[in-house]
Amino acid sequence: MVGIRYDWQELEIRAIYNTPLLELIYQAASVHRQYHDPTKIQVCKLISIKTGGCPEDCSYCAQSSRYKTEVKPEALLEKETVVNIAQKAKETGVSRICMGAAWREVRDNSQFEEVLEMVKDVTAMGLEVCCTLGMLTANQARKLSEAGLYAYNHNLDTSQEYYSTIITTRTYSDRLNTIENVRQTNVTVCSGGILGLGETVDDRVGMLQTLANLHPHPESVPINILSQVPGTPLENQPDVPIWDIVRMIATARILMPASDVRLSAGRARLSQVEQAFCFMAGANSIFSSDDNKMLTVTTPCPDYDSDKEMLNLLGLGMRSPSQRQEKVATPAVVG
Repeated sequence: MVGIRYDWQELEIRAIYNTPLLELIYQAASVHRQYHDPTKIQVCKLISIKTGGCPEDCSYCAQSSRYKTEVKPEALLEKETVVNIAQKAKETGVSRICMGAAWREVRDNSQFEEVLEMVKDVTAMGLEVCCTLGMLTANQARKLSEAGLYAYNHNLDTSQEYYSTIITTRTYSDRLNTIENVRQTNVTVCSGGILGLGETVDDRVGMLQTLANLHPHPESVPINILSQVPGTPLENQPDVPIWDIVRMIATARILMPASDVRLSAGRARLSQVEQAFCFMAGANSIFSSDDNKMLTVTTPCPDYDSDKEMLNLLGLGMRSPSQRQEKVATPAVVG
């Protein structure tokens, strides 16, 4: 079995990324089969529990208050609304519910208390629950853990070198600090990036190196494809070629063999054949929807029925929720 490493060098990762494509897919598929059931895909549902009005300046984001997009600020959803959405998703075979709030950071107020209650109630349904709420303190991470949170998403987005070109309202270190705060709890880490921001191959390699040298690796690594949102600075970015997406998934799978690699935002523009290549390369999770949107109306998402049809066609089943395993809190150190 291929071992798990935390000391990947830039030249090694570049060599993997540049491997002839079909050989790269074969290598990634071989690694994938050593750590995962290749016949199972985890289907997730993302709920925007607090939409729009974010003060950050992320150049890709429809929810930033700095840009004029079709996304309008909305209040925090009622807990009952979130629970009902989660219940409908569970009935279709979804095993992971992700709750996203357009906040820069979590504040210790009544809204955070409401989110904690949402986490408790959806977790009680037997689902994995992931939250993405912005920056967290160690104490806030502990409260989420006590509420039963399964995972916390905090993406790096891109390389440290390119990061300030995309976002200026928080630093790369801020993101790594939040991941480390989560690591002090029993909550798993979900962290990946976005393709299509104008980054180079060097930036993709750099981001993967940072993720792959976290000890332990993020349990989930989402690979997002930019949705070009009118009104944002990146609205005119070209589409990412499918083979770049496959290369990124395959490289992530080889570097972080035990992690779930999630084919996330932007999947709606991929054909069934293109998605099949992503699964062959090691992706083992997708986001599905009841309303054809992933987080907001600016990010289309396939619906439950079309995804079931695709999975059936490919002979793939829907994975059940993972059983939580108690772990010793481990710092997210690089090396």
